[in-house]
Amino acid sequence: MAKQREPSAEGVRDAGQPGGCSAPEIAVSHVFAVLGKRWSGMVLAALMTGPGHFTELRRAVPGISERMLSDRLAELAGLGLVRRSVEEGPPLRVSYRLTEAGMALKPAMVALTSWAEEHLPGAEGKCPDAFRE
Repeated sequence: MAKQREPSAEGVRDAGQPGGCSAPEIAVSHVFAVLGKRWSGMVLAALMTGPGHFTELRRAVPGISERMLSDRLAELAGLGLVRRSVEEGPPLRVSYRLTEAGMALKPAMVALTSWAEEHLPGAEGKCPDAFRE
């Protein structure tokens, strides 16, 4: 029988052991506060393949309303993950691209894609090639 580890100073134990559950680290809480919001992860994923205009993003994220897309883009820009650029016209066009911080999420998105394809029914082979290693 495996010996249970005593909790470290942070209170973390081996996963799967009785009493091993602890509060998530603050960084994990922050990540899921951002990526866990409906549509945020999908908007970031849509921009992983390159910049896009509002209408292109609306098509790339099925089911999102214009208002919600606008809100999510503003929020992600405020967090420094997305950059909004105004292209002088006529016509005036706005494009969005990931910042360096936003692009730094790509390895995590690739890892989540691999995990989903392996462990979530119905996710096999439906992810864009940009999210494969």
